Amino acid sequence: MSIQIQYQKSQVIQGLRYHFIKQSEIKGLMLFVNVYAIITAVLLFYKKIRPELFLLGSLLWIVLMVFFWYLLPWLFYRRTLLFKQDWVFNFNTTGASLESENGRAEWAWSEVTRFFESPLFFHVYFAPKSFFILPKAHFTYEDQQLIRSYF
Repeated sequence: MSIQIQYQKSQVIQGLRYHFIKQSEIKGLMLFVNVYAIITAVLLFYKKIRPELFLLGSLLWIVLMVFFWYLLPWLFYRRTLLFKQDWVFNFNTTGASLESENGRAEWAWSEVTRFFESPLFFHVYFAPKSFFILPKAHFTYEDQQLIRSYF
């Protein structure tokens, strides 16, 4: 089966947000900052610490969210030509391929190490940092079900 894929910048940036937030390093860092914020809030409530420590945690949380939710996806999109090209996605029971005017890539379904869905994309991973996103909008409902069964 063959599907024409075109990316829209706003949708790709939203898909990249899901990619970055799902990374274990980022999850761990955000968990640490949230635990720090909760602990300092409790200690501040009981007047065991000065407000500056709580404000530092709050500022750190805001900076991380701005970086991971806005800046990092935008920078990644800007530096990656992959999402600015039109692709033809072909798939069957044994594997899939992507073709553009600049090249071609093929893989068997067994090479996919991880897969998850966000509201707009299928996220296909071949290694922890090697991934591709496929827009769901270009797939019919039946094709989406077929792709899910392959993963």
